[in-house]
Amino acid sequence: MKTARVFRLSMDHPGDLSELETLISSGTIAASEVVAIIGKTEGNGGVNDFTRGYFTQTLMALLSKHLGKPARQLIHEIPCVLSGGTEGVMSPHYSVFAIREVDASARQFPSALAIGTAFSPPVAAEDVGRRAHVESVAAAVRRAIANAGIDNLSDVHFVQVKCPCVTVARAAAAIAAGKTLLTNDPNKSMALARAAGAFGVALALGEIKASDFSDASLLSDFSIQSPRASISSGVEVESNEVIVLGNSSAWAGPLRISHRPMSDALDIGGIVNVLADLDIKANPQVSAMDAARIACVLVKCEPDRRGKVRGNRHTMLDDTDINAQRHIRGAVAGLVAGVVGDGRIFVSGGAEHQGPDGGGLIAVIASQQRGA
Repeated sequence: MKTARVFRLSMDHPGDLSELETLISSGTIAASEVVAIIGKTEGNGGVNDFTRGYFTQTLMALLSKHLGKPARQLIHEIPCVLSGGTEGVMSPHYSVFAIREVDASARQFPSALAIGTAFSPPVAAEDVGRRAHVESVAAAVRRAIANAGIDNLSDVHFVQVKCPCVTVARAAAAIAAGKTLLTNDPNKSMALARAAGAFGVALALGEIKASDFSDASLLSDFSIQSPRASISSGVEVESNEVIVLGNSSAWAGPLRISHRPMSDALDIGGIVNVLADLDIKANPQVSAMDAARIACVLVKCEPDRRGKVRGNRHTMLDDTDINAQRHIRGAVAGLVAGVVGDGRIFVSGGAEHQGPDGGGLIAVIASQQRGA
């Protein structure tokens, strides 16, 4: 039987893996148990955010040293999903997801956190943002669900996908090969990749059917969405990297995950409700004792395209000085951190088709209480 473990670790800079090094060196965690990373680095979150690649390179070098495997091999085995931009009170950090084999007698609760991962084959530049990309994500998500041993799709609570985008170099190579790109704008390709990722998750979870969309639906038909998808895109990956988090009776351990949609950037009720699902009260902030039970907080958010929040105009989309995604990350991070009392939260922008327009998703992993 497996048990999932989650370690939320701080860092002093994007290449600081000292806390993970200490855990491995002390024997608290074995390097072979690490199966995925989700983290926030202090970059800009854009095409040229190299803090994500810096962290990934350092992580793979560290694990390579302990596992005796080449870093180039590990990068295709361990998803490392990073979101750049720690605006406001967000603190740079990373959550290490680990799996340990335990005896069946270790079971404490009827079900517990389950983790599954998968990689797709490399995505061609000409496929980014098209049906082929959607289907590639869907296939990888299905494999990750099977890897997690989750039988009921309703038990899947959070699907993190990192998708590749079209860089200038990739675009030039594809055009030279006679391929037709959907876009050669790196920023637009990131948005299209996130949309494809969301459609792929929705397809894999049975939230939509293959006949429900066409290529033109991406970034156009926002009635199509997955309330359990969290999609990022970056230059540091060539394949779709997938991490599925859910609950399963086949797993042991104290951790459990729950999720809720956030209807808009002011939806403090969504935060309170997802905590209540885990028997954590916010009055208005969670107690220090309950805060210690929280292992990970994962959020997706998006500036409302209609230009208003609860009927009042916002200027995030009109600001040419600060990118709208930086605005929304800082705003939502402040809201969530104020409730949970901790700035080490994963708040990622770019929530196209990932929940309601102007809203998004919040998922929390916390330890269960006996008798709760």
